[in-house]
Amino acid sequence: MKKFLLATVALAALSAPAMAADLATKYPVKAVAVVPVFSWTGFYIGANAGYGGDKFTFDEAKLDNYASSSPLDKTFSDSINSSGFFAGGQIGYNYQFANNVVIGVETDLQWSNIEGTHDWSSATAWGTLRSGTLGASVDYFGTIRARLGYAFDRFLPYITGGAAYGKTALNIGEVVSYSNGYTEGFAASGSATNWGWTVGAGVEYAITNNWTFKTEYLYVDLGSTDYTYFTADTNHYYTGSVDTKFHTVKAGVNYKF
Repeated sequence: MKKFLLATVALAALSAPAMAADLATKYPVKAVAVVPVFSWTGFYIGANAGYGGDKFTFDEAKLDNYASSSPLDKTFSDSINSSGFFAGGQIGYNYQFANNVVIGVETDLQWSNIEGTHDWSSATAWGTLRSGTLGASVDYFGTIRARLGYAFDRFLPYITGGAAYGKTALNIGEVVSYSNGYTEGFAASGSATNWGWTVGAGVEYAITNNWTFKTEYLYVDLGSTDYTYFTADTNHYYTGSVDTKFHTVKAGVNYKF
């Protein structure tokens, strides 16, 4: 019995170091990768290009310089289709809340060749032929807008709206050809910077942590421009206004700081 107990104690003493070595062995643990969440918060700057157009609407009145009572001779309206390309840049700032709502502000400026021209002609019973050109254009336009969107990680749909401004130009010309061969004509032109409003929507996608791509639709209303011009014979003059409204679709890239 005593020999059995001594053998048991000896066996336990020999196996203890081996058990301790097994307990001290560190087995590899698989690391869990943490994917960073993209945030839209920050300043950005970028460039854009697009296409726009709709109509220029002219409302005009012809008045008689020597009328003894009412000077109004006649009135007329005309709508001219407009279209053209534009390109420019933008700068802005976004802030993303914990619930993924994104608010921001953006201002942009585009050089434009959105324009429209209407050539016309008419003849009288006594052989007088009148022909002319009625045209308008948007030389540049810009916006100052708020943006409201919801971030699906790197994908951001949003709505936007605010103030708009732009330079509109007017070109009017007329040639009168009489039956006796005499011809006279006139031309009038001018430009003005108008303020109005804009509203639209867009989507933006973060290609990398710094570069984003967006497409955007805006409706722009620059209000009306008043004008006055005299005819070739100075017996009459015209006064009127032209409304400038147009749709735009553009694509752009931004660099987010």
